[in-house]
Amino acid sequence: MEQTYEQLREECLNCRKCPLSQTRNHVVFGVGIQNAEVVFIGEGPGENEDLQGEPFVGRGGALLDKYLAAVDLSRKKNIYITNMVKCRPPQNRDPKPEEVASCVGYLARQMEMIRPKIIVCLGRVAACAMIDKNFKVTKQHGQWFEKDGVWMMGTYHPAALLRNPHNKPDAFEDMLALQRKIREICEHTYDGTEL
Repeated sequence: MEQTYEQLREECLNCRKCPLSQTRNHVVFGVGIQNAEVVFIGEGPGENEDLQGEPFVGRGGALLDKYLAAVDLSRKKNIYITNMVKCRPPQNRDPKPEEVASCVGYLARQMEMIRPKIIVCLGRVAACAMIDKNFKVTKQHGQWFEKDGVWMMGTYHPAALLRNPHNKPDAFEDMLALQRKIREICEHTYDGTEL
């Protein structure tokens, strides 16, 4: 029997596969449209995400939402957002490889259910896992890679942009490149509502 999105979410909410489950407040499964053509993937929940159970809700999330709105994207309307790991690593450190390995099955099944045409990796950890283990965000951000029929791009993590605001113009150019790719290959992301 095929697993539904809600069944997968429930399984993930009860996960105890790695030590991150012992320190979390909430599992941060993902949020957005379940048939989204565009999915954003970050590395893992931070403190605000852990407290609220939703990805990208702190200052970084507010910045991401501004970038999304500039190209007529919204987690409530036409995209999906999740992370490599669903539980917060202590002190917001990078997830360890074994933690990613424990959690990657959930992400893989999310992608099988959603079947995106485009994946945007937010930050080095996601880009190295999804695109190329040697991915360099400062050099390769905004470049497109096709893997198994899915177009992927890595860009700056919103938290990194808060620490290094001089990279914001490059990140905005990446969003414009995303908008062009959506118009080129996606059928229902904009549905005639593009700006």
